[in-house]
Amino acid sequence: MSEQSDRPGLLDELPGELMIWVLIGSELLVFGAGLLAFLGVRVADPAGFAQAQDQLDRVAGALNTIVLITSGGMAAMAVPAAERAPGRARAWLAGALGLGAVFMAVKWAEYAGHARHGIGIDSGDFFTFYYLLTGFHAAHVLAGMVVFALLIWRPQRTLVEAGAQFWHMVDLVWILLFPIVYLVR
Repeated sequence: MSEQSDRPGLLDELPGELMIWVLIGSELLVFGAGLLAFLGVRVADPAGFAQAQDQLDRVAGALNTIVLITSGGMAAMAVPAAERAPGRARAWLAGALGLGAVFMAVKWAEYAGHARHGIGIDSGDFFTFYYLLTGFHAAHVLAGMVVFALLIWRPQRTLVEAGAQFWHMVDLVWILLFPIVYLVR
């Protein structure tokens, strides 16, 4: 065998399973396309987007950013614990799941406030993209919460690692969504 074939390849260096990385990559491409479309449409109407953006609750968005980053830390702590201390892994996963529920409650309150003011998905281009992007993200938060609930039941290290990787993708997407949708003019 040649010396070059003995070296590990890029795929050998990735933590976790290949398929979780395929899922994460495809999800990031979908969210990236949505954000690029949002930015492209915003170029055509910056004043309208700024006016619509002023109707968002930036404090709720910032709170949700802190909540997701904290839950990501909990998910990360569950990975090594799954091997050594399954009870501790369950506690970390329950904390991440609980913070996912907090995120959803804050997002639901935000959507309800918009609805009370008559703001819906058909309230202009900004809100069409806002609801599509944040709603799609919220669906991923719910999926992650289901995964965490299943992992609490069976905290096997490889499964916990895959769940944490998915959750970190959810975190990353929000870390991009929050400033682009809520803050950047």
